[in-house]
Amino acid sequence: MEEERILELKPIGIIHSPYPSRGQAPRQGAGREEICQVELFKEFEEGLRDMERFSHIILIYWFHKSKGYSLMVTPSWDTKPHGLFTSRSPDRPCPLGLSVVELVAREGNILKVKGLDAIDGTPLLDIKPYFPAIDEKSHG
Repeated sequence: MEEERILELKPIGIIHSPYPSRGQAPRQGAGREEICQVELFKEFEEGLRDMERFSHIILIYWFHKSKGYSLMVTPSWDTKPHGLFTSRSPDRPCPLGLSVVELVAREGNILKVKGLDAIDGTPLLDIKPYFPAIDEKSHG
């Protein structure tokens, strides 16, 4: 029998943005021009080697200001309630955030990005390269 793995999330960095609170952050980051800084902790900096070759990256982060959740929510795209998992609400049972952002520059352990809606101080959990040929592929 396979040994059960314990779920452990360890931040690898922190997101610095011009949005100090949820109320000041945009609903979605797509199309935003503000430059945000994604600071990778120094111990992980080597993992950024060759990052500059990507125009976009995927950030996975923890909605650290999430306060509980409801299974029914009224999303910004409608006036009637829908199931939580049809929305992008940050208030979730497992409050993970995911954004595809434009990589503007890398300066050591700092990535400068556009298109992010995370609030200042958000814990960064992972970075993945964005591959249009794979990530935009239709699975229909």
